Amino acid sequence: MPSRKFADGEVVRGRWPGSSLYYEVEILSHDSGSQLYTVKYKDGTELELKESDIKPLTSFRQRKSGSASSSPSRRRGSRSRSRSRSPGRPPRSSRRSASASHQADIKEMRKEVLEVKLTPLVLKPFGNSISRYNGETERTERGGMPHRHAEEKFHLSEERSYVSTQYSLRPRREEIKAMDSKEENIVTTTRSASLKTSQAPATQTKDLEFGGVPGVLLIMLGLPACLCLLLLMCKQKEPSLLNFPPPLPAWQDLWETRVFGVYILWFLMQALFYLLPVGKVVEGMPLADGRRLKYRLNGFCALLLTSAVIGAAVFWGADLYYVYGHFLQFALAAAAFSLGLSVYLAVRAAGAPPCALAPSSSGNAIYDFFIGRELNPRIGTFDLKYFCELRPGLIGWVVVNLAMLLAEMRLQNRAAPSLAMTLVNSFQLLYVVDALWNEEALLTTMDITHDGFGFMLAFGDLVWVPFIYSFQAFYLVGHPNEVSWPMASLIIALKLCGYVIFRRANSQKNAFRKNPADPKLAHLKTIHTSTGKDLLVSGWWGFVRHPNYLGDLLMALAWSLPCGFGHALPYFYVAYFTVLLVHREARDERHCRRRYGLAWEQYCRRVPYRILPRVY
Repeated sequence: MPSRKFADGEVVRGRWPGSSLYYEVEILSHDSGSQLYTVKYKDGTELELKESDIKPLTSFRQRKSGSASSSPSRRRGSRSRSRSRSPGRPPRSSRRSASASHQADIKEMRKEVLEVKLTPLVLKPFGNSISRYNGETERTERGGMPHRHAEEKFHLSEERSYVSTQYSLRPRREEIKAMDSKEENIVTTTRSASLKTSQAPATQTKDLEFGGVPGVLLIMLGLPACLCLLLLMCKQKEPSLLNFPPPLPAWQDLWETRVFGVYILWFLMQALFYLLPVGKVVEGMPLADGRRLKYRLNGFCALLLTSAVIGAAVFWGADLYYVYGHFLQFALAAAAFSLGLSVYLAVRAAGAPPCALAPSSSGNAIYDFFIGRELNPRIGTFDLKYFCELRPGLIGWVVVNLAMLLAEMRLQNRAAPSLAMTLVNSFQLLYVVDALWNEEALLTTMDITHDGFGFMLAFGDLVWVPFIYSFQAFYLVGHPNEVSWPMASLIIALKLCGYVIFRRANSQKNAFRKNPADPKLAHLKTIHTSTGKDLLVSGWWGFVRHPNYLGDLLMALAWSLPCGFGHALPYFYVAYFTVLLVHREARDERHCRRRYGLAWEQYCRRVPYRILPRVY
């Protein structure tokens, strides 16, 4: 493995991408896989640079000192020069005129160097964007010349100082001594700082999320327990705090091998549908090494095939009431399967190359078991994380809701499902169909691009989604609620309002990410960032920072309202989902602030509201 040249914390000069300018930066970390340094500029911008784009501070200062003190005669090795006038030497007046001409040329050169070096700093915006300079607004005056920010003036004065030193051909002796003395002090200080930094441990420290190792341990133990308690309470005829905790059933009522076998069969059937050569193949977001993985989009086809298989099974005598009667056992079977999958993922990630690791991984075994160490674990072309995100859990959610609808009709002696059950099934079916129809949008989410595949996503996709998101339908089987048509109309209006916000916001974001130069998006205002990407500050994304989260919350409330107000259990999902989205928004905030620097601060000033707008 090649050794690194610069240590963490060392202050060096980093080249600004796309230019020949070098600015002072601080080394934050080094990726041994890609051999890239993560550096931080003075304006807070963080970028990844190659080692060839980084120079020590001393190399620049020594170059300036050498330029000031060296002369052509010394470079030729001459120790002394005759002061007698030679035939070829011009008269004094002529020498003065030549010197004056030379000084004018130098001034012109300084001017040209300043203009050339400053030009790349002004980032060229798109036609629909607000002009930016390193994330700050660049106001244009009437004459067409931009009125630059004070930070640009700082760079200008720095360059002027550099050029004037570089082209100072006749400094006085006392100036040379002062410059050399100052240079020696700077070099000594820099070397001692570098030595201290190199002696420090080179391990990269990261801010662990979810409360670090104690937090993820609590989550991994608490989620299965919470799931069991909720399902047991929902089975009670009169669930209340007086009956908490509910009595635990016998072991045979918690685990059954046949149920586990049915769940394995379900998982394998969805895997088979995923491998079918139907649907278009698209490329995902660029990875750290520049590669783009390919994904086959056939989730909606898998839903149609699953509907055909379930319909044929019911026609040939299969009883979906079995799902309701063994609902807790199915939940524990899925939890056991997700735990086994997480162990497999942790073992295979131990031998994964550095370029395959997720940005969220930390190196801590317990934390990485939870958050996931490998970003895109694949068996051949079978992407485990992408498959689990939408297939077994999401399509299983629809099957569970259908089983609850049939169970309600049987237990309550109904010829048709209740209006409340019909609303819940319809709303959630629309949500699943929308997710599978717009499957490509998943490829730009944080789950795919940032988080690894570990216990968090495995348990969430395979257990939490099908058995907690269907909680309203499970509740209505044992606790019927009659909904009037006027009330149903209001609930439907709330659902449609949330869905329109959710779908339009996500569609606008995905279209912008795929092609920012699309003429259909020319009316949108953006903020240009130093990474080359733009931030939307108009349209749905100028309303609040996460309009899709707002739509999600409105839809979640519409799912719970058909259950009435007899108990708080049906609204557990709304409370949980609110906490989830607030936490995810905080993760997005930290990620974007590190990535975009001053541009993100400007964006926050333009769009101050996070999920919910202020109501006046």
